[in-house]
Amino acid sequence: MAIPPALIGAAGYSTDWNLTDYASELNENGDINDYRLILPLVLQHLTPPVVAVIGLGAVSAAVMSSADSSMLSSSSMFARNIWKMIFRPRASEREIVWVMRGAQLVFCIIATTMAIYIKSIYGLFVLCADFVYVVLFPQLTLVLYVPWINTYGAALGFVSSLLLRLLGGEYYLSFPAVIAWPWYAREYNLQHFPFRTVCMLIGLLVNVAVSYLLHWLFTSGRLPDKYDVLNAVVNDCNDDLATTHHMGENGIDNYAMETQS
Repeated sequence: MAIPPALIGAAGYSTDWNLTDYASELNENGDINDYRLILPLVLQHLTPPVVAVIGLGAVSAAVMSSADSSMLSSSSMFARNIWKMIFRPRASEREIVWVMRGAQLVFCIIATTMAIYIKSIYGLFVLCADFVYVVLFPQLTLVLYVPWINTYGAALGFVSSLLLRLLGGEYYLSFPAVIAWPWYAREYNLQHFPFRTVCMLIGLLVNVAVSYLLHWLFTSGRLPDKYDVLNAVVNDCNDDLATTHHMGENGIDNYAMETQS
């Protein structure tokens, strides 16, 4: 799938644009001002009109399909996993739908603003991978391999890693660094220290420490169950006990049946 874009880029790079209708838009060196427009320029000036219309329509459809899928999935996760599970556990389906619609509007505004002010598609790709590594990687790892991780630790770990990451500044978003880690290049707003890994590890440790502390406080009875406002520890423990009890009853019944037979 990488071959067609490479061929289109090579064709645009090797083209003498002075021989096309785009010649009046070239800079003083005879080059294209913005090479991010190479695909629509190639389709418009180097292909027949029918091919240009079909090609631009296909690209627009693909972009819109990916964009609306991202907006819908983000708003659905917010409505189901955050609004319903944390803020409004008894929310009706009608309320969830309206929250989802509002979240879509907010996410579309944020995405549009980022698309206007961020000049590099590559920068957005790197930024996405950056936040996935710093914020989501420790959450997913702990949920899979540590049984007593709970919502309180996950929330504080998420906030701490995200806050530290933002305070470290971001070149592509033009965020100045509040925390100057070692080897910080202030004139370029670049952190040469591997602070992303440090932020990830801090979020992971906060998640583990807070989850273990609250799990121990609730399960040992030192903290009353009524203070588990998110039902993240007590309900899980009760579910585990109920499952164990049910399995035990099934085991006794099976043993009795085998004995009778």
